[in-house]
Amino acid sequence: MVMKEELNILVQAQYPLIYLVTSEEERAEQAIATIAQIKPQRKVFIWTVTHGIVEYGQPRNVTQHNTVSPEAAIEWVVRQREPGLFIFKDLHPFIDSPATTRWLRDAIASFKGTQKAIILMSPLQQVPIELEKEVVVIDFALPDLAELNQVLSQQLETSRTRKITTETREKLLKAALGLTRDEAEKVYRKAQVTSGKLTEAEVDIVLSEKKQLIRRNGILDYIEEDETLDSVGGLEELKRWLRQRSNAFTERAREYGLPQPKGMLILGVPGCGKSMIAKTTARLWGLPLLRLDMGRVYDGSMVGRSEANLRNALKTAESISPVLLFIDELDKAFGGSGGSSDSDGGTSSRIFGSFLTWMQEKTSPVFVMATANRVERLPGEFLRKGRFDEIFFVDLPNNEERQDIFKIHLSKRRREIDRFDIEQLAKVSDGFSGAEIEQAVIAAMYEAFAQDREFTQLDIIASIKSTLPLSKTMTEQVTALRDWARQRARPAASSVAEYQRMEF
Repeated sequence: MVMKEELNILVQAQYPLIYLVTSEEERAEQAIATIAQIKPQRKVFIWTVTHGIVEYGQPRNVTQHNTVSPEAAIEWVVRQREPGLFIFKDLHPFIDSPATTRWLRDAIASFKGTQKAIILMSPLQQVPIELEKEVVVIDFALPDLAELNQVLSQQLETSRTRKITTETREKLLKAALGLTRDEAEKVYRKAQVTSGKLTEAEVDIVLSEKKQLIRRNGILDYIEEDETLDSVGGLEELKRWLRQRSNAFTERAREYGLPQPKGMLILGVPGCGKSMIAKTTARLWGLPLLRLDMGRVYDGSMVGRSEANLRNALKTAESISPVLLFIDELDKAFGGSGGSSDSDGGTSSRIFGSFLTWMQEKTSPVFVMATANRVERLPGEFLRKGRFDEIFFVDLPNNEERQDIFKIHLSKRRREIDRFDIEQLAKVSDGFSGAEIEQAVIAAMYEAFAQDREFTQLDIIASIKSTLPLSKTMTEQVTALRDWARQRARPAASSVAEYQRMEF
């Protein structure tokens, strides 16, 4: 509704050029047609490269002659004297043409004092430099709960389900958040066809289809994690911080006056549980977890495609909020973005700037959980106070934490672990990360399995001694990371936190 009001204000204020970023053409057309009925009334015309200019509501074969080419269509618009809104669909492949750009600028100049406006409609935002000062860009928001309620009500009328409870309706609506109107219609139809009715039991069908739709864009992954926070050994200070905020997105927290958490950055040695913490937090907080794959964001096939990918991914995350947005290895995603202009035409810098701006200005409850291994590769803007709620440092596990890690991984594989000397295993694995400890247990199991026997304490010790841990192969990097984090990040382990409080 806010977006529609903004679009209406721009039209009434006689803005000559509006760029509407959306893939929902029919829904956007209906919104524009509604705005056109407000006095002074305007006719609505739609241009496509396949049919030229057609008046809204008329059959596609009723076209204006010789208006298939963008230049001819814009020239026809300029010649019109009556008020009108002229929608140009998918003009972005032609907009960099000198002739098209010039005609658009001429149209803008001729619209002064008239009730005419050109609305560029496309899922991809691409604005040439010549038009940057003239155009207003609007993201056409995905349907909210009110619009989805209309879709659900229409589906209920056509199904055998006459009436559903308020609680069931709310669950079905929230399950469809983040979908387009057309996608929501199809999902509700699928749920109804599958079971013959729409009830609370069909929420899982809607969610399952929604996960597939989210994965379909190739940038966001819907992650489901069965492990709990107790499956991560140590890191008690970090766990305490997360448990304190387990109800941070509730209405009760808002009434108390608490602001919505923004996010957290977890730095540390590879293999020490950073990614697992992010995944298990979603279950602790009872929120969906989306992983943003920054490698898939970058697309060199078309100018502006990468920026559009990021915008669409963030818009999807906001539409299903509250949600956790997980970005693994942030240092690889944005490391070196400041010097990318020569290698990729500045795409990385623009992506980085867009993401920072979104983090700073977002009001929707999207909690960003990011991890990084190489802090020196991160741009300084990420580490500025206020960007994240907290920056945690995850170090190599100490003796007590290694014991917890051994207990976790042995318990996963054997019911009885009393036959293992956990203290000895923790002692001989000094300098090992949690991932390296797990691999040592697995390697011991493979060794015993090949000999058709049960694995033992000695098998694990032999596996440990045959492994050179990362702390040995990358001593300088680990030491530098520790030195940086000592005064700039909050330690994730309670024992380390106590040590630092004593030292400083």
